[in-house]
Amino acid sequence: MAKKPTRIVAVANEKGGVGKTAMVINLGAALVKEGKTVLIVDMDPQHNATSGLGIEVADEMASVYDLISDEGEASIADALFSTKWPGLDVIASHPDLAGTEVELVDAEGREDRLKNAIQPLVGKYDVIILDTPPSLSLLTINVFSCADEVLVPCQTQPYSFNALTGLFDTIGEVQAEINPALDITGLIPTFFDRRLRVCRDILERLKTDERYKGLLFNTIIRSNITIAASAEAGKPVVFYRTSSFGAKDYTGLAREFLMAG
Repeated sequence: MAKKPTRIVAVANEKGGVGKTAMVINLGAALVKEGKTVLIVDMDPQHNATSGLGIEVADEMASVYDLISDEGEASIADALFSTKWPGLDVIASHPDLAGTEVELVDAEGREDRLKNAIQPLVGKYDVIILDTPPSLSLLTINVFSCADEVLVPCQTQPYSFNALTGLFDTIGEVQAEINPALDITGLIPTFFDRRLRVCRDILERLKTDERYKGLLFNTIIRSNITIAASAEAGKPVVFYRTSSFGAKDYTGLAREFLMAG
């Protein structure tokens, strides 16, 4: 593969249930449909991004755990899987990844393990998308150390909105101490249902809050059962049902993301 500029983007939110992994999978697939090559790196021990792309997680399989842990023995080529859709690859996760917090507690340069591991792949993809666990951990810090930019999904509910302050504070600390090049590219509302007043209220607060001025994307990911159904089928929604609201929303997000670059 010829070298090319690569955008390395983290999809992150310290709160669970905001549609983070769905965004990783479906944005990646939508970018492929826009003609881009995409690598997804699954840094969540729950491995939902891996499974959601049709890769079956097995006990002895190679994974990102092997790349960042002193205990791992596999190479990056072993942990890199092609999906059914040309141009969309994934570095798989594994439940063993949960143990790295303890294993690397005293390791020198522990926050740069992921950055160093995937360096050989930078320039071989248009976009590398990094999934994160729904908590602040060493895995999340590794992702922020590796990434150039962050996309933040925010469920249009009060708890998710209120949690943004903590996430933005964390990103600010990483910028100050570890990765000054890290930038927040956008904030994307998710699970939006126009029929619900609470969703409309939170969307309005996102639009008017000065902290997020210039960060809020125009694209809104609407609440859509087809996204969940596609995840169950191990197939991104843009390939699962192209006419669905989910497919249309993620196509719009991919185009807005490319414009933001």
